[in-house]
Amino acid sequence: MGAATALALSLTACGGDSLEEEGGGGDGEEQGGGSLTIGGANFTEATIMTELYAQILADAGYDTTITSTDGRELYAPELESGAIDVVPEYAATLTEYLNAQVNGPEAEPVATSDIDETLAALRELAEPRGLTVLDAGEAVDQNAFAVRADFAAEHGLETLSDLGESGLPVRLAAGEDCPERPFCQPGLEDTYGIEIEALDPLGVGTVQSKQAVADGDDDLALVTTTDATLEDFDLVLLEDDQRLQLADNLLPVLNTESADDPEIAEALGRLTETLTTEDLTELNRQVDSERRKADEVARDYLVEQGLIDG
Repeated sequence: MGAATALALSLTACGGDSLEEEGGGGDGEEQGGGSLTIGGANFTEATIMTELYAQILADAGYDTTITSTDGRELYAPELESGAIDVVPEYAATLTEYLNAQVNGPEAEPVATSDIDETLAALRELAEPRGLTVLDAGEAVDQNAFAVRADFAAEHGLETLSDLGESGLPVRLAAGEDCPERPFCQPGLEDTYGIEIEALDPLGVGTVQSKQAVADGDDDLALVTTTDATLEDFDLVLLEDDQRLQLADNLLPVLNTESADDPEIAEALGRLTETLTTEDLTELNRQVDSERRKADEVARDYLVEQGLIDG
């Protein structure tokens, strides 16, 4: 999500076109009513999520508009003011964003790897700001670490613990701030006992970082759990079996005053309960690899899952 840490990953994934469109692709009967603006960032995954939200709400009878910005710093104030009504968000990332807003940039983190704990902390921060946080789903976009498939097979690696126990020194392709980020190099060293021999500052989930691992120049790449291009580089994820990363499950966040209709929560809840990490990865793949339009990908998914009429 964005992204040399779990707190930043949501805003530095693959880029997408900025959107500002009416209707969100839905054409359901008038069941709800009123106009809703769906907001978010403009990378691929966020673009898909805003389309999913807009279309399922349009099917429920709302007149939906999508607007996107470069990042949370721009859309979050609009959500609080009511200029934006609904945003697809990432639990831990938003929790720490609000934590910094309320308690200062040096505040102790309150998000954890447990989604229930993180959700409770998020609601405590969000509600006084006029925001309603709906339940989180299974779909999660977190920092993750990938190795070559043949490297994993050769050394019997399935988890990050396996890598630490192997004693192999590794070259890590990641963001340049990885050595200072608790969920990057320090976490790998302290939680898993992985020996980071060198850092290659190629960015988070970039083509360059993944290619460096594929070519054998580096051993481990910092990516995200919904990266849909890992197979293109013959890379596999190592399981975060000791739960180093924070709970960045996807969930809807609403402006409490402008989006208080129970039908909004009901429609979005059905999507949240359906969407999985694997689903989201596949939707990302269709947009990034197949070059399909996000609105078409979103509509096909909603129809296939029986969430809107075809």
